[in-house]
Amino acid sequence: MHVTDPIPPVLDLTASSVELTRVLCDIESVSGGEVAIADAIQASLAGVAHLELFRDGDAIVARTNLGREKRVVIAGHIDTVPINANLPVRLDGDFLVGRGTVDMKGGVAVALKLAAELVEPAFDVTWIWYDHEEVQSSLNGLGRLAALRPDLLAADFAILGEPTSAAIEGGCNGTARIDVTLHGVRAHSARAWVGHNAIHDAAAVLAILAAYVPAEIEVDGLVFREGLNAVGIVGGVAGNVIPDRAVVTINYRFAPSRTADDAVAHLRETFAGFDLTVTDLAAGARPGLGAPLAQQFLAAVGGVAAPKYGWTDVARFSALGIPAVNYGPGDPLRAHADDERVDVAEILACERGLRQWLTAG
Repeated sequence: MHVTDPIPPVLDLTASSVELTRVLCDIESVSGGEVAIADAIQASLAGVAHLELFRDGDAIVARTNLGREKRVVIAGHIDTVPINANLPVRLDGDFLVGRGTVDMKGGVAVALKLAAELVEPAFDVTWIWYDHEEVQSSLNGLGRLAALRPDLLAADFAILGEPTSAAIEGGCNGTARIDVTLHGVRAHSARAWVGHNAIHDAAAVLAILAAYVPAEIEVDGLVFREGLNAVGIVGGVAGNVIPDRAVVTINYRFAPSRTADDAVAHLRETFAGFDLTVTDLAAGARPGLGAPLAQQFLAAVGGVAAPKYGWTDVARFSALGIPAVNYGPGDPLRAHADDERVDVAEILACERGLRQWLTAG
């Protein structure tokens, strides 16, 4: 018997952005399993005449080509962290509850609806929905597009639909992860004095972290708070063996005024004398709010811009010289939570804000 691939669902892009969020969330798309949702997005946009479509892996790009003076990118990732009995999505009062509602299928839904409906926006728009954001940076679909097809990311301004409670958050902190390795000598625990306990030596590293005072650094008018924290500790051989090795894993969130090299230098200074290995490193992004399009966007949306403390893919745009901000529905404190939930009013607010800016110019 011949087995054919399943036909992807065609999303109803005339539905409300709230309903579209619910439908998208119910298409399970844990990182590495984005094929079904990417197929659905591609199939749903295939008949939209004013958009030119591209696909790379599970990243979908749709562009207008109206000859406008300015081009903007509006992007969002389609993957989620693993589910935990939190699908299908349910409506609880004013909230959609379930995996992906905050991070970040509300933003994806808004972008899809506007991409289909805005036939003649004030700017040319490149819409991007990409894969593998919630896992290691080397797999990131936006990073892949930037490396293989940088022309598809070319723009004067970019908006990333990460959750911001429908407010504008400029730039983002950088992130570094290091392993500090402590070395000892194995011995039988009954004769501990013969060896040297590497786990005990980790106390000195933890003492540095406990005493560390994170900096608050103003960058282009926004104050970014840094952070330095142990996020893991590993050691031990057996219940009767003095361990000869222990590793403390540390995450450093640094202000976008620092380069990646600056961050590593600070870590080496802070943990001078220890065996330190950098395992992950990504520079942040300056707020980008001085760009004329950013000022127009801020005026259209209203409110006061805030800093983005976590790392987001606005840093990839910043690295290409494109000013970028975060703007999407959902409280970022709810991202990845088992009771992840988004206020439907924030979904509608983001749709209104983007629609007004993209049509008024």
